[in-house]
Amino acid sequence: MNIIPAIDIIDGQNVRLKQGNYGQKTAMKRTPAEAVKFYSGFEQVKRIHIVDLMGALRQDAQETTVVETLKALTDLPLQIGGGLRSMETIAQYDHMGIDYFILGTRAILDIEWLKEAVRLYPGRIFVGTDARENDIYINGWTENSNITVDEYIAAIEDFDIAGIIYTDINKDGMNQGPNFENTKRINELTRHTVIASGGVRDARDLQTLKSFGIADAIVGKASHNDEFWRDIK
Repeated sequence: MNIIPAIDIIDGQNVRLKQGNYGQKTAMKRTPAEAVKFYSGFEQVKRIHIVDLMGALRQDAQETTVVETLKALTDLPLQIGGGLRSMETIAQYDHMGIDYFILGTRAILDIEWLKEAVRLYPGRIFVGTDARENDIYINGWTENSNITVDEYIAAIEDFDIAGIIYTDINKDGMNQGPNFENTKRINELTRHTVIASGGVRDARDLQTLKSFGIADAIVGKASHNDEFWRDIK
């Protein structure tokens, strides 16, 4: 399995939310910079996932200075999400050397805009499908898009994207394991690489995902615990 540890940022701080609830914020023991250095020491880590949480909520990137600092601390690829609503913002991150861009809200609502972004950055865009049940949520997980995961995947099947990040919001930060059933089902719906996200606890969860053909998993809260890494081979 390729492990993609997550660093979620609010006001420059490394935090975790429960089920995307901004009112349930927990500070992590490592700063974003310390976390990047820590994760860079594991061979199973192929890239690092960074989310600008307030950028997602405010619909505009808020943590560009922090992200640029983090990029300078590691040779691993970085994928950045949260507030990427314009080509200008994507271009700004591209200029910093950011490797992959995670597009959520606008990419969900505006397929033509996503198509143009993919044309400009082929193979470097992950689409974030953050869902409760099968409904995709947008604007920092606060609004139902009224578009289902199945509908959306069908609409972008021919796009030259890097992959689809599927997050079960109800599992995120809850230490209950991923939504295995829906992750497996979504992986079978598409030719694109599906990245599992939300609820991964330990090596057993990773092995279960691997048995479904999932090769990449974003690990959030658990990746901040030293115990998680002791079981990773």
